[in-house]
Amino acid sequence: MADSSRVLPGFSLSLGYTIFYLSALVLIPLGALVLKTAQISPDELWKIITDPIVVSAYKLTFSASFYAAAINAVFGLILAWTLVRYSFPGRRFFDALIDFPFALPTAVAGLTYANLYLKDGWIGGLGPNIVGGVNWLSSSLGGGQLISTTALDWLTFPFTGQTSGIVAVLIFVSLPFVVRSIQPVLQEWDPEFETAARSLGADRFTIFRRVIFPEIFPAWFSGFGAAFARSIGEYGSVIFIAANIPGKSQIAPLQIVTKLDDFQYAAASAIGVVLLIVSLLLLFVINSIERFSRRHERAA
Repeated sequence: MADSSRVLPGFSLSLGYTIFYLSALVLIPLGALVLKTAQISPDELWKIITDPIVVSAYKLTFSASFYAAAINAVFGLILAWTLVRYSFPGRRFFDALIDFPFALPTAVAGLTYANLYLKDGWIGGLGPNIVGGVNWLSSSLGGGQLISTTALDWLTFPFTGQTSGIVAVLIFVSLPFVVRSIQPVLQEWDPEFETAARSLGADRFTIFRRVIFPEIFPAWFSGFGAAFARSIGEYGSVIFIAANIPGKSQIAPLQIVTKLDDFQYAAASAIGVVLLIVSLLLLFVINSIERFSRRHERAA
């Protein structure tokens, strides 16, 4: 007699479908990428991935992705804490707004940031206007030029196609990963543990550091890793705000597109494999930390 409690088909059929689905969508495409790269000789492969322009693109991609993920790790925690712990007008709206980067095409985000923060943008252009206005007022009062042109770099909004602009758009596209990883854990957290710690004389910082943060650390770190991995592969938003100068402000995904435009498919695959290996190692580290944390909780 069949088990009526089963909603889905039996284990064999479900497992077979799962393997087929994951193989068609993940394993086979990734395997094809590796096989395409394997067509290159080891010397040629090493020459491609160690090319100074490619190395510079890797450095920019990994550093900007790390900065964006680290910033989101801090402020994403604050956002998740605020949305879970406090009631205020418009909370549902702001909670829904967190998912906006998922729905918005990343190219639109990059175009928006470029129109706002580049030197000729609405906000980025405030620096020259401020300098010009102050100097004009000073000249009208007989004081001459008050602010030198060298001070313009300090007054111009720093999103001028360099790393800061890239980090800004990566923060935008990766923020939901941190917030949505932490929120469920905070929602299930029992505030009575905080009350007990407070009754024992612990201050707020000690309660957060010794009681709350160890419980949310696996989710927090998982969100950080997901944001980092997401930022590594971002392309659509970055190309609109980066200067895209080879060797200076060109990201690794743009290097892949450049190689494809030049019909260098094997070289593009080689660059992609490096990004793939880094992402897989990152996911392995995250999963290892989560398993360690769960074993530690069970032992405790």
